[in-house]
Amino acid sequence: MAAKEQEASLERIRSSVRESLRTQESFFEEYLEGLIEAFEEVVRVFRDGGKLLIIGNGGSAADAQHLAAEFVNRYRVDRPPLAAIALTTDTSNLTSIGNDSDFRHVFSRQIEALGKPEDLVLAVTTSGNSGNVLEGILKAKAMGIRTLALTGGSGGRAKEMADQSICVSVSHETPRVQETFLLVEHLMCEYVESALFPSLSTPEQAGEKKR
Repeated sequence: MAAKEQEASLERIRSSVRESLRTQESFFEEYLEGLIEAFEEVVRVFRDGGKLLIIGNGGSAADAQHLAAEFVNRYRVDRPPLAAIALTTDTSNLTSIGNDSDFRHVFSRQIEALGKPEDLVLAVTTSGNSGNVLEGILKAKAMGIRTLALTGGSGGRAKEMADQSICVSVSHETPRVQETFLLVEHLMCEYVESALFPSLSTPEQAGEKKR
């Protein structure tokens, strides 16, 4: 690669990094208290024996799977598992519901089967307007299950419909919103572990070395 082309590529990377950092900094300056309220709701659900049911499409489906794994296994603390299910991973359910009924119902049908009033549905949607996510929120509300939307931009209909919302409103760029989502999700895990297991130390604090 020629030096001029390489410098142009480096500048594109620098620009994206700067924009990502600006998005995150602006979001957390604006939304810190709202995050605490949302995280406390997740703590309450786990403390009361409920489940976290997570829904989303595409990259948000990957977020759902990632977050569920952090809760079921561990984030930073070796502790008892927490009940979290990504409703995005069972291909037999997803394809049978999508084929026999409609793709709009792939989450609502699973919520109807698995959800209880003590649970919480976390709807991850960058646009806030994904049809199957909105159907999932509607089903949860009809069953008396509380809902939390993690969304971006204007927040879309999900922000209006959910009981609580975390909205990365400082950006309408999908990559920047998704990068902020990941940090929010990690902070959620850290907050929950600290609230529910305050006496347990992280491997780093205990002086352990993990690969």
